[in-house]
Amino acid sequence: MKSSPSQLSAAARKTICDALLPVLTDGIDLHSQIKVAHWNIKGPQFAALHPLFDQFATDMQAQNDTLAERILTLGSLAVGTARHVAKNSRLPEYPQEVTKDLEHVRLLAERFGAYLAGVHAAREVALQQKDDDTVSVLTDIVTMFEKHAWFLHATMAG
Repeated sequence: MKSSPSQLSAAARKTICDALLPVLTDGIDLHSQIKVAHWNIKGPQFAALHPLFDQFATDMQAQNDTLAERILTLGSLAVGTARHVAKNSRLPEYPQEVTKDLEHVRLLAERFGAYLAGVHAAREVALQQKDDDTVSVLTDIVTMFEKHAWFLHATMAG
C-alpha cells in the first residue's frame, strides 16, 4: 500500500481496496453494457429508454470515477483496462445481438442486480473495517443504482 491521508491502518486499507477493486471492474463492464443497450435499442419504448440508458451510463461513469479515486486515496492503484475488465468482471456477458427494447430492460435489470450485490458485499467489508467514508461512497452507489433498477423493474411490470 502506498501512503494515504486515511487514518486507517495499511492492513485495513488493503482489505477495503481488495473489496473495492472488483466493484470498479464490474462498474466499468456495466458502463459498457449500458452503452451497448443505449446504442442498439429499438421498439415502442425507444423514445423513453434511449435517453434513460444514456443517463444510467453517465451515472455509472461518474460512480466509477469516484470509486477509483477512493481506491487511490486509500493507497492502492485503480485498474480497469479493457483486457483487465474482460478477464475479471463478475457480470455475465451482454448479448450484442439484442435490439428489442424490453429485452434490454430485462438484461440490464439482471446486471444491475449482480452489480449491486458486489457493492453491498464491499460495503460490508468497509463497515467491518470501520471506514465510514468508503461506506458513504458505496451507499451513494447503492442509492443511485437501486433507483435505476427500480425504473427497469417498473418498465417490465407495465
